[in-house]
Amino acid sequence: MPSIKTDKYFEAVGRRKTSTARVRIFIAEKPEFSVNGKEAKLYFPTAEMQKTIQDPFSKLKLTEKFRVSVKVSGGGLHSQAEAVRHGLARVLTLWNAEFRGKLKKAGFLKRDPRMKERRKFGLKKARKSPKWSKR
Repeated sequence: MPSIKTDKYFEAVGRRKTSTARVRIFIAEKPEFSVNGKEAKLYFPTAEMQKTIQDPFSKLKLTEKFRVSVKVSGGGLHSQAEAVRHGLARVLTLWNAEFRGKLKKAGFLKRDPRMKERRKFGLKKARKSPKWSKR
């Protein structure tokens, strides 16, 4: 049976579209970033997504200070990366309230409200209507 770590941590939830990320940060000597049990670089393969999840740290110049554990579900990979960024920004403001100004100015604390519009009956997609013919 694996040993359960009882370290003190800070936790917050980040969301984007249908993705939800539960982010926990632990103060640690050895920095580590894991997403769903994998290393972050393996879970988010592109450089753009890796930059997205590291944005709150790079904005505050806190790169090598925390062990981060993330559980993310729903949506696509890009949406999940933005949910992780939102959760990370929220948890950093819990850790230190002085960071709120910088993170808010960067736009990391606002949940992006854009969602996919539902399909309406009688239409092909959310707004696309069938081809109209006079006769």
